[in-house]
Amino acid sequence: MDLLNRAADFENRKWSGMTTSDRINASREAKELILSINEIYKKTKDEALMDLMKRLTVIKRKIEKRLNK
Repeated sequence: MDLLNRAADFENRKWSGMTTSDRINASREAKELILSINEIYKKTKDEALMDLMKRLTVIKRKIEKRLNK
């Protein structure tokens, strides 16, 4: 699946040295990935998808915490 490849690329991205604009875009991308994966999860109830969403949510929260400072 292309969506899972995008999520894996997102997880493995380097997070240091980002500009504010990069952080905003990364946060939006994370949200879009999480919501897309959730639609698939609702149909399949695959635990691997739930774990992926949880990992992406952790990354998204870290990015947003840095944005709100």
